[in-house]
Amino acid sequence: MTPFELLAALTTVTAAFAYVNYRWLRLPTTIGLMTIALVGSLLLLGLGRSGVLDLAPLVTFVNAVDFDATLLNGILGALLFAGALHVDLAQLRAQQLLIGLLSTLGVATSTLLVGGGVFLITDAINAPLPLIWCLVFGALISPTDPIAVGAILRTLGVPKDLEATITGESLFNDGVGVVIFIVLLGIAVGGGTFSMGHVAELFAVEAIGGCLFGAAAGWITNRLLARVDDYHVEILLTLALTTGGYVLANTLHLSGALAMVVAGLIVGSTGRTHAMSLRTQARLDDFWELIDEFLNAILFVVIGIEVVIVEFTSTSALLGAIAIPLVLLARWISVSIPLTVLARWRPIPVGARPILTWSGLRGGISVALALSLPLSPYRNTLVTMTYVVVCFSILVQGLTVQRVVGRILGTGSGSSRAPAHPAPVGKAKGTLTA
Repeated sequence: MTPFELLAALTTVTAAFAYVNYRWLRLPTTIGLMTIALVGSLLLLGLGRSGVLDLAPLVTFVNAVDFDATLLNGILGALLFAGALHVDLAQLRAQQLLIGLLSTLGVATSTLLVGGGVFLITDAINAPLPLIWCLVFGALISPTDPIAVGAILRTLGVPKDLEATITGESLFNDGVGVVIFIVLLGIAVGGGTFSMGHVAELFAVEAIGGCLFGAAAGWITNRLLARVDDYHVEILLTLALTTGGYVLANTLHLSGALAMVVAGLIVGSTGRTHAMSLRTQARLDDFWELIDEFLNAILFVVIGIEVVIVEFTSTSALLGAIAIPLVLLARWISVSIPLTVLARWRPIPVGARPILTWSGLRGGISVALALSLPLSPYRNTLVTMTYVVVCFSILVQGLTVQRVVGRILGTGSGSSRAPAHPAPVGKAKGTLTA
């Protein structure tokens, strides 16, 4: 199957699922698409295992999608840029200390708690996993996914300052999570030793270097945008930034993901104010909103379809189910620590902990990292656990986050279904403030 044929097939399937969701399910688009794909895949798996259907063609099709390369080295840059492009930079700056703590201390704490918990649980049920592989799972499941979070929050219309905190954390914490994942995976595979110096070097090169690269790329793009007044050219310049800039950052062994986040913030704030006409702003927003929705739709369909190549066993499925409350508990603790630290200087709004905990969705990045694991006796177990946690996160947390936020903030119980034009939720007491 050629790349164009693969894209054509995925686009056709996604369009069909989107139509079904819009006409009958009326769920938020990304959740609806993943639900249909997931349920359909599970039904086909059941029919295949019962001998009714031959799943070989479907498995061949799914194996043709290199999910790891497609997401981490393909569409991730565009999705992160599109997400950052519409972030309120003033709100982000107001929450920068909390976002910084959640993106660093929070991810490291969650990795240790999840890894240690999985190690104890697997040992207790006589299905032990080595501690280092448990920590690898902790690292890949701890970052909240900017793709999943952004897609859900735009549908639900939560208060802007709270949205800035959740989105800002999810945009930045994947860089930290990937660095921790790389270090732990290197130790697990190569038998290396833990070195704080090595971790600090990787973080400086990958994360800090990626941010600096993104700032420089965003500044250069803004200078170019200011010298033209043709939205066709200006859109092409942003496309070049998200494709060429992303590839160049990764080639230099920098975090292309963080580079695109920073570049998107710069273009979306100073570029929008000083380098674009109102017409260009409108066209640019429309273009990137369409790209964002299209790529998100395909991504969540692929997550649902990919389940056909996951080798579920009773033990791995059980471990995945056990991991769900463990991951949520680790998230609550990793959120509570930064909030407790900040409480010494500022009041912490009522409900901040449960809102940040429940809205911390896991998605495509966790799945991509799991599928990138090399062959080992533990790979299938870790991939299955990741899929179970991600499916719960998107389907259960994603469908109930509006109701949870509404009850905590006193804005009503909300609804799990998505109206055609979601009404914005106004500011309410208890929202995060600077």
